[in-house]
Amino acid sequence: MTTENQLGLYLKDRRARLDPKAFGLSGRRRTPGLRREEVAQRANISATWYTWLEQGRGGAPSADVLDRIARALMLTDAEREHLFLVGLGRQPEVRYAAAEGVTPRLQRVLDAFELSPALVKTPTWDVVAWNRAAAVVLTDYGALPPEARNILRLIFLDPRVRAAQFDWQGVARFVVAAFRADVARAGAAAKAEALVEELCRSSPEFAAMWRDNDVRRYGEGLKQLHHPAAGPIAFEYSAFSVDGRPDLGMVVYNPATAEDAERVRALIDGSRIAPRAER
Repeated sequence: MTTENQLGLYLKDRRARLDPKAFGLSGRRRTPGLRREEVAQRANISATWYTWLEQGRGGAPSADVLDRIARALMLTDAEREHLFLVGLGRQPEVRYAAAEGVTPRLQRVLDAFELSPALVKTPTWDVVAWNRAAAVVLTDYGALPPEARNILRLIFLDPRVRAAQFDWQGVARFVVAAFRADVARAGAAAKAEALVEELCRSSPEFAAMWRDNDVRRYGEGLKQLHHPAAGPIAFEYSAFSVDGRPDLGMVVYNPATAEDAERVRALIDGSRIAPRAER
């Protein structure tokens, strides 16, 4: 790694890539991109201070200044993250944005898991995509209105989902703790507030567990279900982040044994369900 002024080099490069005409700026220019004073004006900082940043002078900028520069330079989320890493040595604070569904490519990834139920959820645990195995084994999300496709609502308010858990108390406590961690990590507390209030009113059990303030990571583990048609089925589950989509996480449930896989196959073969992701 070079000891050069990484922040200054990065700012110069991003500045040079911007087209002045796109900002209504005209006139002949000796170099491509916006001028330093133009970026400073867009970021609402002094031209002298911005010049010092490019020159590696004046010390480290504040997070607020970097955020304004990121907007001025129209950086993508990945570029903004890199700006903070070279400027402050850390990632920026999380900016929560509600999910808008998944791409066809990500849906095809889910569909490739023939015998493994797989789904994509938001930080507030709304299910926005799933595969056929998930619809057959877990929940027919396609038959539910979008607002009902929430894992916490299903665990605490749906008797069928509750009955399918081998240890409902243990599952419910784990879900609440992992949900709390996901919401905090994504900066989605305000978004989750209405859901938490609704569940506190509707479920005394949820209200009690929420007051415990437990926090858990979802990660990986073993999940056991009692399917009303196939009987007990065990899965090894793993949770993954979706690259480029900090608002989404994917969970895959792999049958724990060959016998479990055969139970899933029998359910899928006997089903005509054709789930689709919310678009």
